[in-house]
Amino acid sequence: MQSQWNVFVAWADSSVLGLAVAAAIAVVLAWVAHRAGVLVLTRVTRGMPVASTVVRFVRPAARWWLMFLALQVVWQGAPDTVPMIDNIRQANSLLLLACLTWVGLRAVAGVGQGVTDQYPLNVVDNLNARRIHTQAKVLSRTVMVLVGLAGVALMLMTIPGARQFGASLLASAGVVGLVVGMAAQPVFGNLIAGLQLALAQPIRIDDVLIVQGEWGRVEAITGTYVVLAIWDQRRLIIPLRWFIENPFQNWTRSSSEIIGTVFLWVDYRLPLEPLRAEAQRLCEASPEWDGRLCKLQVTDTSEKSMQLRLLATAADSGKAWDLRCFLREGLIAFIAREHPEYLPLTRAEVRGEVRGEVGLPQPLPAPPGQPA
Repeated sequence: MQSQWNVFVAWADSSVLGLAVAAAIAVVLAWVAHRAGVLVLTRVTRGMPVASTVVRFVRPAARWWLMFLALQVVWQGAPDTVPMIDNIRQANSLLLLACLTWVGLRAVAGVGQGVTDQYPLNVVDNLNARRIHTQAKVLSRTVMVLVGLAGVALMLMTIPGARQFGASLLASAGVVGLVVGMAAQPVFGNLIAGLQLALAQPIRIDDVLIVQGEWGRVEAITGTYVVLAIWDQRRLIIPLRWFIENPFQNWTRSSSEIIGTVFLWVDYRLPLEPLRAEAQRLCEASPEWDGRLCKLQVTDTSEKSMQLRLLATAADSGKAWDLRCFLREGLIAFIAREHPEYLPLTRAEVRGEVRGEVGLPQPLPAPPGQPA
């Protein structure tokens, strides 16, 4: 029995068919090991949200990595007399490194997703959740870029020609290095800006910003740009470096609470106390008002009318907008209903010759042939 096995091994070592059979067996064993490992890790990490998410993310990439790892063992143990064995080993090494890079990318993405899943955004006070989402997404994308660059570098180092080309580029510190540095400046600038945004957090996911006169919410923060969802369903794409170098408004930096304003121009004779009572009644009738402030003041005057400003508070900017529209409509309706004569008027004085009482204009002359 032992002699027959030795004959089979000798035949397999010298035969391409035997090498193919060994490769097939290695793939099957790798698949079985992957299935067993997934089952064990899934059971072990059942009570750990982040670890279980990483296992779920890494599972497809790990299957291919184990297969190519098993094949690499087979190719390395194959005799050098097998046709094209060196090329097969080289190709398998590249695929093995590519799958290892894929595993690293999926693991980083799994960590970021596992962290953000524990802090949902659909809660009333999501300030801490938005902070965690921003840090997790920006940092995970930054680490993914670094892992991808490291994987590509390792793959190039396995190719002799590419390794020599990289060494020659590193050795040339002249014009080529200057051009490469200038070309890579925007990429690395955005990368560093992304780290600054993740650590300092001037903006977060779902923050309300005013950028270049546009109102919108931060929809996504990628490794190079920020997507601002404008209120009318447009999208404003802004490079990360812009937020480091330019001022902008953040309406939810420390809290989403905000003061809304309503301006009205009315006649000087309008009594303000009834209007203040109506403003208070409208605020209390609106579900968007949070009860903190409702105040009516005269803030400006002109030669024709006076300006009123109503301040009212809301829990966030969206509710503040609806509250302002509701109050504006209600106050205009109240003035038109109760004091229509005190809406803004344009006054004109008609002057003429004085007859009888002061201010009576002279009547028009009668047509020719008719008595005056």
